Amino acid sequence: MDNVRSDAYGRVVNTLAQSGSGELSADEQQTIRTAADALLFDGDGYDELAAVEDLVQQLVDAERWSAERARRLVDDVAACGPSAGVR
Repeated sequence: MDNVRSDAYGRVVNTLAQSGSGELSADEQQTIRTAADALLFDGDGYDELAAVEDLVQQLVDAERWSAERARRLVDDVAACGPSAGVR
């Protein structure tokens, strides 16, 4: 694991902390956390990342989150995983 991945994980954790239970349900938070954990610790969480992408699209469609904020979260979760071509 490198600093880029651990920094991305920190941003995900910070986003979850800032969102709290009032903005994201426990299930929504768990979906995000599961993906970030799988990518960071297992290096394989791409199905979980797809679930995060679906979740944030629902948040945007429901006007709960802006598209920019949703994209930033997806980018941060994706950055928890290994870079393309690196194992």
